Amino acid sequence: MTRGAGTPRRPRRRPPVLPSICGALACLLILTSLGCAKKSAPAENSGPVLRLSQRNEPGDLDPAVVTLPDEVSVLRALSEGLLIPGPQGTEPRPGVAESFTVSPDGLTYTFRLRAQARWSNGDPVTAQDFHDSYRRLLTPATAATKAGVFYPVKNARAFVRGELTDFAAVGIQVVDARTLRVILEQPTPRFAHYVASGPWLPVHGPTVQKHGRKWTQPGNFVGNGPFTLVEWRSQQRLVVQKNPHWHGAAGVRLAAIQFIRFDSGDAEERAYRAGQVDVTMAVPESKVAVYQQERPAELHRSPMLETRYLTFNTQRAPLSDPRVRRALALAINRSRLAERVTRGGQLPADRFVPPGLSASNGSRSADHAYDPEQARQLLAAAGFTGASFPRLELSAWSNTPVLEAIQAMWQQELGLHVVLAVRDAKVHLNALATGGYDIGFITAIPDVADPANLLADFASGAPENYPQWSDAPFDRQLATALREGQASARDAALLAAETRLLEAAPLTPLYFNSKIWLMSPRVRGWQEDGLWSRTYHQVYLE
Repeated sequence: MTRGAGTPRRPRRRPPVLPSICGALACLLILTSLGCAKKSAPAENSGPVLRLSQRNEPGDLDPAVVTLPDEVSVLRALSEGLLIPGPQGTEPRPGVAESFTVSPDGLTYTFRLRAQARWSNGDPVTAQDFHDSYRRLLTPATAATKAGVFYPVKNARAFVRGELTDFAAVGIQVVDARTLRVILEQPTPRFAHYVASGPWLPVHGPTVQKHGRKWTQPGNFVGNGPFTLVEWRSQQRLVVQKNPHWHGAAGVRLAAIQFIRFDSGDAEERAYRAGQVDVTMAVPESKVAVYQQERPAELHRSPMLETRYLTFNTQRAPLSDPRVRRALALAINRSRLAERVTRGGQLPADRFVPPGLSASNGSRSADHAYDPEQARQLLAAAGFTGASFPRLELSAWSNTPVLEAIQAMWQQELGLHVVLAVRDAKVHLNALATGGYDIGFITAIPDVADPANLLADFASGAPENYPQWSDAPFDRQLATALREGQASARDAALLAAETRLLEAAPLTPLYFNSKIWLMSPRVRGWQEDGLWSRTYHQVYLE
């Protein structure tokens, strides 16, 4: 879930073969590449081209290893799962599966594949393709960060952990070429949303076998989505063009999509004003009022199922002391952050699960409410004054104004001097994943619209447990929730797990994010939900 759109969370390990530039210089380079693009992407001459801003360079386009929403955004153009996300968080829609049925006990899902489904090389898409793709992702040697999205499936967790080695025992079965059966451990509310998530996208086995690690490169990539990869210029752009073999190709009105890389919001906005980009990732805070007044139809806002938070490395003193962590949490004025720093409609967060997913009914957590007096008392109880407190580093990949505001609050309320460090996204996330940091700013976006998916990252030993935290009461509450098939009881157990997380404070939530972006009036049919999930086949240009 890290997810500007987000950031990767674990150092990437390649799965086995199947069983900054900045400022004006950045803008100049991007615009130059756009001018040269016609020479290398013939599809641009054959019809409408949608140009999208891309904030993070994809580290990969393999569904088994991607972590960035930016990467999944590209994959949504190139690949299609059994189901696809519904607009605005509604129920998933048919993808490769034209229909599915659920057994009366809620344990067995049977997916019927489209007869006309094809890979971009013309091969038929079969149930075996999905079975083999999921076996590859769940194989322990793959070390897939997102394997947990499959854990509702019978024996998937045990297979990933190496507790069983026969994949035939996992609840993914091929009935025939067009029928895939999935058997669950227990009834799982919203399981269809899991199936529509990025990790459930398939790969073309023969292509992976033939090209190994290079299978995702242009010229090698074989997908089953509405577009196919034709260009990837590192740190500049990716280009995909319409896939004539896709089952719905007749309804696709775009000839190509360009995903254009920008290092900064300012460079992105300048390119938009110059007519070089149709849709941006964000809008610089200083430009929001200008667009609201002069070009309001192009300024868009939407709440996201996204929590921006600070993770504390609980394995490093003094952050190993929960009193210190709570003191730091209580000294942050979240309302001031949202109203005076981010100023984009973000909501102050004193809980971790965002409102669109939470069963808290708006109840607040006193453990993370602004209370500088209690913060000073806790710090003193832990044996520290501002002068005696060791110098710590607060790191991130961007969002310097937010970091500076938090730094100032800790200095003013607690007398602490904290050093700021802004690093490349991959370097920052690698440090969080390996424990090489003190306090880190990070984004939590669930892979699935389910609070269980969000909270599972903090279970003992979870791959994305950045605080390196282990807590038996939290683990028990989470396990209870995951075993519960009745929705209200499950929600209650998840709320109890979140409450324990907030009490122990291995992290502190800052705000629930909202997205503000620019979109050209000529773009029609745009669909994106609170998880940054997009579909492109319905988009067209006027």
